Order: sequence, then C-alpha cells, then structure tokens
Amino acid sequence: MRESSASGPFTRVPRPRLYEQLVEQLLGYIEARQLGPGDVLPAERELAEQLGVSRATLAQALVALEVLGVIDVQHGTGAVLVYRPSIAPVIKGLREHSNRLPDIVEARSTLEVKLATLAAARRTDADMDAIDAAIEAMAAEVSSGDKGAHGDELFHQAVTAAAHSSVLEQLMAFIAEMVLETRLESLGQPNRPEQSLASHRTIAEAIRAQDPQQAADAMQSHIELVSDVALLK
Repeated sequence: MRESSASGPFTRVPRPRLYEQLVEQLLGYIEARQLGPGDVLPAERELAEQLGVSRATLAQALVALEVLGVIDVQHGTGAVLVYRPSIAPVIKGLREHSNRLPDIVEARSTLEVKLATLAAARRTDADMDAIDAAIEAMAAEVSSGDKGAHGDELFHQAVTAAAHSSVLEQLMAFIAEMVLETRLESLGQPNRPEQSLASHRTIAEAIRAQDPQQAADAMQSHIELVSDVALLK
C-alpha cells in the first residue's frame, strides 16, 4: 500500500479566530430561539457573560454581523436582527470580507491622501463650513454614546467635495460601500470614535491652513489609525 505524499492535494485548514467562533454561536442562538427580523438580541453584558468572553471580544463578533447585514446595532436599543441567515453562508462571507479588508484600506490610503492634499489647495469657505459641520455632527453622535458613523461619513464626503476633482470623487463613490465596511469595524473598536474625531479635527485644521503636505500627512495618519481593526489581524 503506497503512502500518500505529505505534499498531496490537502491544504492546511485555518484555525477559526475567536470572533468567528462567537459569530457561529450567535447564529446558533438566533436559530435555536427562532428569532426573526425585528427581534433584539440580549444586552452585550449578558451575552458576554453567557459566552465567557470580554465585551470587547463580543463587540468584534457583533460588528462582523452588522457589516454582513445580519443585525443592525442601534444606540439605546441594542442588536436588532435584520434577517435570520444560515450559518455556513455567513461564515463564508465573513472570511471573504476579512480577506478583502487590506485591499480596501490600500485603496482608501491612495485616494483619500490625495483628496486631502487637493482639498487643502482648493477648498473654499463653503467647503470649510461643510467640513466643520460634519465634525460637529460626529461630535454630537459620539457625545451621545453613538459610534459616530454618520458624522464620519459626512466628514469624508466633505473633504472629497473640497478637493474639486470629479474623477477622484467618482472613484470614492465607487468604493463607498466597501469603505462603509471598514468604517463600521473601525468605529466598533474601544475608544475609536473619540480618536477618529480628534483625527478629523487635525485634518480639518491642515485644510483650513491650506497646507497640502500637512493635510496629506494628517490623512495618512488617520487612515493608519482606522486601519487598526481587529478583523484584519
């Protein structure tokens, strides 16, 4: 009997990350209790205690489910089920999403650093007003305990508009849905909304001062900050 070669057709099976295991357990919980759209999952503290994990680790799993559209995490309400999925397709989508994240971050770095540079050189007073308004909108969200995702989106849209580059604006629109994935994950990290808001203020001041290099450096630092996402590791 011939022994099989060690370099045969098999590939090493990756060990599931902890948040992937939690996603599977949460989906199993949803299935076992026959929860449907509009039903609310237990509070994070309760879920973390039942699963024997920290709330920060649980938050990673909830953010992953939010990005995949399974739940909608609402401030003051909790995790609301959008639809009840099958486990296997969700896990497959989660792994594909995780593999795609570095490419999304790379695209953001390439486009948004250039946009910040152009915004500093071309911005008008009206553009600056829009940037400031977006920062205040995010500040209000964060102070209320929210992640600030809407204000974050408004800020990056305002910087894009201030660059006055129709082609770059179209490219940003093309990747907008993918950027939303990284936005949700980044703002789901502990203390990240406050850090991101402070980073926005630094970018805004460089654009206000009409200093293209400072704006580029500030945006690059911001992209590096928001790219520090647990799902990328």
